[in-house]
Amino acid sequence: MSAPVRSAVTADALRAAARRWPTGVAVLTARWGGEEYAKTVSSFATLSLDPPLIGVAVSARSPLAAAVHDSGRFAVSVLTDRQEPLARRFATPGAGRAAGPLPDLPVHAGAAGALVPAGCAAWFDARLHAELPVGDHVLLVGRVTAAGEDGADARPLLHHAARYRLLGPETPSATSTHFPTRGVGA
Repeated sequence: MSAPVRSAVTADALRAAARRWPTGVAVLTARWGGEEYAKTVSSFATLSLDPPLIGVAVSARSPLAAAVHDSGRFAVSVLTDRQEPLARRFATPGAGRAAGPLPDLPVHAGAAGALVPAGCAAWFDARLHAELPVGDHVLLVGRVTAAGEDGADARPLLHHAARYRLLGPETPSATSTHFPTRGVGA
């Protein structure tokens, strides 16, 4: 039996390298015990089409992770370039928890009960399918019960190098038809 391999990578080095990976920006929401929870996330992915599964990672110590665990449901809303203030608000620790509805936030309730901010590019309403511990985070896997596009023509809000960014023009090869256009991982 071999000894566990220790990584020489520090948290700061990992964080600095990961900032070079551009990601979309989303808000994870849950409702439990008369309170609303929201958190800006960039660790969101579709995991499976059959069954329809999504995944999002959050700190294992987050009250939102506990709310999802207890309620068994959550929503993920993909933000548009016009929703940077919303992303900043829910990236601030403690800003995404409120007794009753989150004040001054136009929302609609998803089919499973979690809130969806109005005007987001797309949203996924899910029932908790699995919780997987991953280091200091938990991967919440949700079975999608409903999905939609509120602002399908809006540009997405991106995050890269510790800053919010906008999607630039398409590359010249984007108009090429040499390859299938179903998307990455499709």
